[in-house]
Amino acid sequence: MKKETPTSAETAPKPSKSVYVPPSRRNHGENHGSSAGGLNSGNRSINRPERTLCEDNQRNILGGSGPNDNGVSYQRRERFGTSRFTSNRDQGSYPSAWATRGNRRYYRDNEKEIFGSLDTCTQAGINFGSYENIPVEMTGRMSASIHPVDDFETGIHDLLMINIRRVKYTRPTPIQKHSIPVIMAGRDLMACAQTGSGKTAAFLLPICTAMLTSGPPDTAAPVDSYHARLALPVCLVLSPTRELAVQTFTEARKFIYGTGIRSVVLYGGCEVRRQVLDLEKGCDICVATPGRLVDMLERSKVGFQCVKYLVLDEADRMLDMGFAPQIRTIVDNSSMPKSGRQTVMFSATFPKEIQQLARDFLTDYIYLAVGRVGSTNEFIRQRLMYADNDQKPRYLVKLLKENAGGLVLIFVETKRRADMIESFLLKENFMAVNIHGDRSQQDREEALRLFKTGERPILVATDVAARGLDINNITHVINCDLPSNIEDYVHRIGRTGRAGNVGIATSLVNESNRSILKDLLSLLEESKQEVPSWFQKLVSSNAFSSHGSRDSGKRVSGGGKFNRGFTSRDVRGHSESVTYNHGSKARGGSSFQQQSRGSGFQDFGDEWW
Repeated sequence: MKKETPTSAETAPKPSKSVYVPPSRRNHGENHGSSAGGLNSGNRSINRPERTLCEDNQRNILGGSGPNDNGVSYQRRERFGTSRFTSNRDQGSYPSAWATRGNRRYYRDNEKEIFGSLDTCTQAGINFGSYENIPVEMTGRMSASIHPVDDFETGIHDLLMINIRRVKYTRPTPIQKHSIPVIMAGRDLMACAQTGSGKTAAFLLPICTAMLTSGPPDTAAPVDSYHARLALPVCLVLSPTRELAVQTFTEARKFIYGTGIRSVVLYGGCEVRRQVLDLEKGCDICVATPGRLVDMLERSKVGFQCVKYLVLDEADRMLDMGFAPQIRTIVDNSSMPKSGRQTVMFSATFPKEIQQLARDFLTDYIYLAVGRVGSTNEFIRQRLMYADNDQKPRYLVKLLKENAGGLVLIFVETKRRADMIESFLLKENFMAVNIHGDRSQQDREEALRLFKTGERPILVATDVAARGLDINNITHVINCDLPSNIEDYVHRIGRTGRAGNVGIATSLVNESNRSILKDLLSLLEESKQEVPSWFQKLVSSNAFSSHGSRDSGKRVSGGGKFNRGFTSRDVRGHSESVTYNHGSKARGGSSFQQQSRGSGFQDFGDEWW
C-alpha cells in the first residue's frame, strides 16, 4: 500500500495552546510558565489592558461603560481606602505627601464640578478698587514687623496659585493683605472686616500653604473594633450655621483641588452615617458646626491630636448664639493640643463683651480691624420706608414690581411669617421661596439652589441666612421686619453690595422697631446715608420712651458710634499698633468672581422716604 505524503498544511506546526496567566503576572516579561511563544504566541492575545471592576460594572455604578470621557479608568479601592475609585492616571505621581496620608487612596475631584464652567466666571464690581481706600489698624506685640502682601504670589504655595488663577483672583483684598502674613507668621489672630471682603480666603490660603509646606503629621490614625479609622484633622474650622459651613467647605475644595489635601464638612439636620463614612475616608480640613462636631467627638469618630489650626468663623455669632459651651468642650478636650496650636477668629463685628470672651481662646494675638468695624459697606445704598405691619405685604409687592433684575432677599422675624410671606408672593405671581430653621436640610439646600440659579429670584428668610452666605447678584435686600439689634442689621444688608458691586437695602420701619431706631440713625450717619426727616422725628419721639431698647429682651448696642455695641479698638489697649491706608495704591483689578450685572433698581423718589 502506497504511503501518502502529508500536505504542507498538515506538516505545518500547530500553534501552541495559549496558557492562562493570572492578572498579577501579566506584562512581566516572557518567563511565566508559558510555551516558547510566551505571552505573544497563540491565537489568543492577552496583552490587552486588564478589565477593571469599574469597567465590568460601570453601567450600574457610574451610568456608563468603559473609561470615562477623559480616558481614565479606575481601580477598586483597598479595604480602608478613602474613595471607592482612584484614578490610574494619578498613581505614582501624587501632588503632595497629603495625597497618601495614612496610606489612603488619592482621588482627584472633577474640575468642572468644583469650579463650574469657565464661561460663568465674571468680573468684580466697578467699585472694587475703592477697597484700597479702607483704613486698616493692627495692634499686638511686634505688629509693626508684620508687613502686608501686595499679591497672592508672595508666600502662597504654587499648587494653590494654580487654583487661585482658576477662580480669577488677581489681587488680595485688604483683609487678605494683612491676615495672610499674620497667619503665616504663626500668630493668633482676631480679625474684623466688613461683609463680602474675602475673609474665607484670608484664612484658608495661608493655612493650606503652611500645611503643604510642612507636610502631613506622622501620627497614625487608630482603628476601632469595626476597622474604622479615626479622623484626625489638622485644620478645624467652626461655623455658626449649616449654610456657612457648606459655603466654607465649597471654597476650601476650590483652593485645595489637586493638592492631595482632603476636606470634610459636618453639620446637623442630615444623616449622620454619611458624614461618618466621609470622615473614615480621611480628613485634613474639617469644617463643622459646633453641635455636630461635639456629637462626632462623643461617637469617637474624630480626634484633635493633630489639630494645628483652629478657626472660628463668624466667632461673635457663635458666642452670641450660645455655642460657648460647645466651643469650650472642643477647645478643652483632652486630645486638643494645648501648645503649638494656632487660633484665628474672623467676623464682621466684635462687640466689646464678645471680644473679651474670645480672648479665652487666643494667646498673644494680633488684633486686626479693617475699615469701620461694625459699619456697613459703602457700596450699599440704605433706604427707609414707613409702613405699618398690616401694610407691609402691599409695599413688598410695589418694591418687587419696581425691581428690574437680580436677586432679592427679604428678611422677616419669624418662621411662620416667612411661610406666610412666601405664600402671599406666590399668589401675587412672584417666584419666591423661603428658608428658615424648621425646614429640613434638604429643603434648605434646594431653596438656596433655586435662589442662586434664579429659578426663584426672591428668597424670604429668617436670620438663619443672614450670616456668611456669599450669593452672587443679590441686588436688593429688604428688611420686611427689622431685627432688634444693629449687629444683625449690618449682617443682613451685607448680603448685597459685595466685592465692589452696588446694592440696595430697603427697610420697612414703624414704632414697633424702637429697640433699634437710635442705633440705626447712628449707623446711617456713620455711613453717610441720607436720613429722612420723618425718621429723625420717629427716633426723637422714642428716645425717652419707657419701652425703649433698654427693655428689649435681646442684646442691643446702644450709644452713638456704637461705643457699647461695636468697637474698632483692641480692648486690651495694646501700646504697639500700626495703621495703614492704601488709598495711594488703589488700582484696577479683581479679587472676586462676581456677576457683572447692574442693580436693576429704579429710584423711587421722595415718596419712599
